[in-house]
Amino acid sequence: MKWLVLAAILSLAGAATAQPVARPVAAAAFQLNGEAVQGGRMIGTAPAGTVALQFGDQLIAVDTDGRFLIAFDRDAAPSASLTARLADGRVVSQSLAVAPRAWRLERINAPLRVGKSSAAFLALRKPELEAIAAARAKVTDAEGWRQSFIWPRVGRISGLFGAQRIYQGHPGSYHGGVDIAGATGEPVRAPADGVVILAAIDKPFTLEGHLLMIDHGHGLNSAFLHLSRIDVALGEHVVQGQRIGAIGSTGRATGPHLHWGMKWHDARIDPLLIAGPMPQGR
Repeated sequence: MKWLVLAAILSLAGAATAQPVARPVAAAAFQLNGEAVQGGRMIGTAPAGTVALQFGDQLIAVDTDGRFLIAFDRDAAPSASLTARLADGRVVSQSLAVAPRAWRLERINAPLRVGKSSAAFLALRKPELEAIAAARAKVTDAEGWRQSFIWPRVGRISGLFGAQRIYQGHPGSYHGGVDIAGATGEPVRAPADGVVILAAIDKPFTLEGHLLMIDHGHGLNSAFLHLSRIDVALGEHVVQGQRIGAIGSTGRATGPHLHWGMKWHDARIDPLLIAGPMPQGR
């Protein structure tokens, strides 16, 4: 009996001095607002302690409060992933199921004709495309991406993002923005805060006409095509609702209207999903 009591005492003493077993603590998950859908965007908050964040293979910016932006191309794959690396070495991942869209497709019983551009046109177009690419590569201090966007012009939508013609089974290029009908000279307003990264004021571009581009921060930018005038200057900070130009038909346009296109890095996204349904009335 004495030996049993002594063994019990020694067992309790050993338990009291034993080191606790380390157990991993689960990291907080991502917080995401918005819908994972082709042409859409989401605003999220990364897990505390995130030092690097990837969306697929792309490294994306995270603000000091943990907020970040992601978006999905018109032809985004059915799945995507977010991966955060934390300061303590842990990795947090989340998979996203990307919902498909039913795009407006028009099937044409005629062959797809690819026009040949002249050398003169290509000579004009090359520097324009380079200027657009350089503008989109600019990084500014804009924070409009955090805002709820408004429509730059209230009116009838005459062209939908993603619409496409199919010529005898061969797809043509899809429409990369939203068209809003209007009369020449009617005002266009900033849909969110931003910085002007391109303003083709003096010389209209061959296709876009008087082109205005505004960076909203974190890789998100807006392009306004066919303007009759531009009321802001390169590098200017604009605020939501500020007049930035006027509707026109410059460049390759069949009539006066506003073409509003949006991109997040290389992904083309749908302004209709960013600004919501068009308000009724004018």
